[in-house]
Amino acid sequence: MSQRTRIELPEHVPPVFEVYVNGVRQLPGRDFELEGRSLVFPRPLAQEGRLGFWRWASMWLGIAGSYRKHETVDVAYAADGRREVETGLEPQPYE
Repeated sequence: MSQRTRIELPEHVPPVFEVYVNGVRQLPGRDFELEGRSLVFPRPLAQEGRLGFWRWASMWLGIAGSYRKHETVDVAYAADGRREVETGLEPQPYE
């Protein structure tokens, strides 16, 4: 399993942007590297994945919750004088 994670930036994200993981600002060169239009993190980013029927049903009935680790990556940037945020960017293993 790859120890690094890649996230492709959407085409409309300008060259100047901020990166957040779980709401915490990430700094280029320290927390991630920029390779072309990809963010490369030196560690795996945990994703919960899809919930199965029984897990979903138990949550809906209030029997159990979902306590798996799930890290979200957001990119904030300025466009037309407004602050925009891209959320839910999909991490992929670095290959």
